[in-house]
Amino acid sequence: MLDSCLKQLFWFRVECMSDAAQIFAIRDFNRFYTARLGLLRKRHLDGEFSLTEARMLYEIWANPRLTASNLRGILGLDAGYISRLLASLTKRKLVRQAVSKADSRERLLSLTQAGEKKVAALNRQSEQQIEAMLQGLSGEEKEKLVASLSAVRSLLSAQKSSEVQVERLNEVTDEVLDLLQEYYEAVGVMVRDTPESVREIVDDPDAGVWIATLNGKIVGCSYLHSLPSMQGATECKRLYVRPSARGKGVAHALLDAQEAFAKSRGFKRIYLDSKDDLRVAIGLYQRRGFVACERYNDNPQATVFLMKEIAETSKKAMRRPSR
Repeated sequence: MLDSCLKQLFWFRVECMSDAAQIFAIRDFNRFYTARLGLLRKRHLDGEFSLTEARMLYEIWANPRLTASNLRGILGLDAGYISRLLASLTKRKLVRQAVSKADSRERLLSLTQAGEKKVAALNRQSEQQIEAMLQGLSGEEKEKLVASLSAVRSLLSAQKSSEVQVERLNEVTDEVLDLLQEYYEAVGVMVRDTPESVREIVDDPDAGVWIATLNGKIVGCSYLHSLPSMQGATECKRLYVRPSARGKGVAHALLDAQEAFAKSRGFKRIYLDSKDDLRVAIGLYQRRGFVACERYNDNPQATVFLMKEIAETSKKAMRRPSR
């Protein structure tokens, strides 16, 4: 009861703050956190890379088949600046640049073996830094911190996703099939759906295909289909957002729509599979509450299996009874 009252008092104080006070509070936190992480130092983690170079290497590592223009969109940086840094990383034999077969104007980015080793070292250093920062916190405090970070991300992402429109299809169009084909090529899917199998999912009242549009253009898709061998379970498949629309809340909007539908149809759990190299997607799923589970299908390419409890009854059962 006391904890609930304190939360209400906190939000009352926040809502009563003036715009200027709220802006000051956020700027004050930014100053605290950038200094705490050492982001003001000349070199990231006191190593050989600037913060921007380290972030570029991470994005190339985390996003297979990333293009230079996609990287610019993710980081929100000037094209000339990105180009100069890419040239430097390429000269240092950390990054490869290859002309895209789909669009000769685009360059596909990948890490060399030396680049992979550098990113692995950066990841270890970053994890150690955060681990040291959390050392003095209790388990409950860590959970509160992570939940607060998720809330910040969700609130700020909601601004970007306000223009995203999501709908469940009632028919399969050539445009949707083209988008799925784009997904297959981007991820390297071996076992692909036929147009007939996609239509079956669209016609199934307990399944569906969702598309996301941004400014009137289709930019993403995903679908759910039931798992007959697992009672109360459905599976999320083919989540894909076009590179030009990434970072705008499209994936969250698609997953929100699917979860709402699954709950309305009485499903208790959503499963999905992925591959180790789809690191950004796996991180997205984990932030949304998916946890590791046992292999549940025979997908030959899948190496990661995740599950999320969505039934309200499941959440209530996890709470401790009041005394």
